[in-house]
Amino acid sequence: MNLRNLIPIFDNSVTEWGLEARLLRWLTFTWLFVGLIILFSASYVVADVRQDDGLYYFKRQVVWGLAALVGFNLIVNQPLQKIINVSHWWLGLFLLLIFLTLVPGLGKKAFDAARWIAIGPIPVQPSELIKPFLVLQSARLFGQWERIPWRVRFTWLGIFGLVILGILAQPNLSTASLCGMTIWLIALAAGLPYKYLGGTAIGGFLLGLLSISIKEYQRRRVMSFLNPWADATGDGYQLVQSLLAIGSGKIWGAGFGMSQQKLFYLPIQDTDFIFAVFAEEFGFIGSIVLLLMLATFATLGLIVALKAKNPIHRLVAIGITIVMVGQSLLHIAVATGALPTTGLPLPMFSYGGNSMIASLIGAALLIRVARESSEAEVVPLIRPQEKNPRQRRRSLR
Repeated sequence: MNLRNLIPIFDNSVTEWGLEARLLRWLTFTWLFVGLIILFSASYVVADVRQDDGLYYFKRQVVWGLAALVGFNLIVNQPLQKIINVSHWWLGLFLLLIFLTLVPGLGKKAFDAARWIAIGPIPVQPSELIKPFLVLQSARLFGQWERIPWRVRFTWLGIFGLVILGILAQPNLSTASLCGMTIWLIALAAGLPYKYLGGTAIGGFLLGLLSISIKEYQRRRVMSFLNPWADATGDGYQLVQSLLAIGSGKIWGAGFGMSQQKLFYLPIQDTDFIFAVFAEEFGFIGSIVLLLMLATFATLGLIVALKAKNPIHRLVAIGITIVMVGQSLLHIAVATGALPTTGLPLPMFSYGGNSMIASLIGAALLIRVARESSEAEVVPLIRPQEKNPRQRRRSLR
């Protein structure tokens, strides 16, 4: 492979891609660019106070984004089957790291949750990085469900269960729920019998209910979500400030950089509540445009899935679309009070290198499926130059 192709702007193969792959590529880059702009606005004041550098979080996010784009281009130019064949190794590695975060002294805590582990100077959040590989391995399992023995089925179902339990033990109920729902929906798309799906859904619901009943702070979040104004300075504070930010945006928004709630009223405004800052600055119209972008991404993802001839590739496209769009909608639902307050980043908007890498890997996988499943004849964007008569005569010789 030409090393220049690892850099997106030098990847000349794009002109030969199918329409869906091209559109997904540009939509991903637009999503990334808008996300960086919103992060700049949401994090500047906080970074200036905490780090004495208003660009601290923005610069780090740009570096993570550039590094992730190299991996992005590597994936879009690799055969998907080659990536799927090694996905179980990556899944095993991140599963090991998830359980290492639970070891006292190894896991780094934030907000009473041990979700990070330091590898040298780099903080790694394995529960974020495992998502695309969980999709790949789920698609690999359920895409050939009828052709594999029960021993292999139970082994991988047990590994998926360990992933969810490990994330739940950190504790990280939101990410565990997202991973569980993604696996379940991939199994549903694969056509597994409803008796298996129904039993799994009931088991997952009971597991989440058990977690909420054991963890007092999760229980308080659910209660405050039902009526945040009853304790607006306590458990309902985050949601109240988020709703104030969104409401302040009105129709057209306060304008870029003009959010007032980000001035230390809205907590964790650069990660878990970055949509509230976006809504305050760009208003109802901007929020609708963002939702339309997500709808376009979801539509393209489903078109790619429908065009895929390989059942495993089809499930990969469905799984990545669920993770990217589903996580975005869950983040927005939390910020608007439609769901209990929880810590889910908005892909390519929220600050965090691990989320950025996982999001761009996911987008790259979807684009790769689109490249391999395009049934239409590809019309190059740049037509090859017509040879002059002298060159034609030479070629005939």
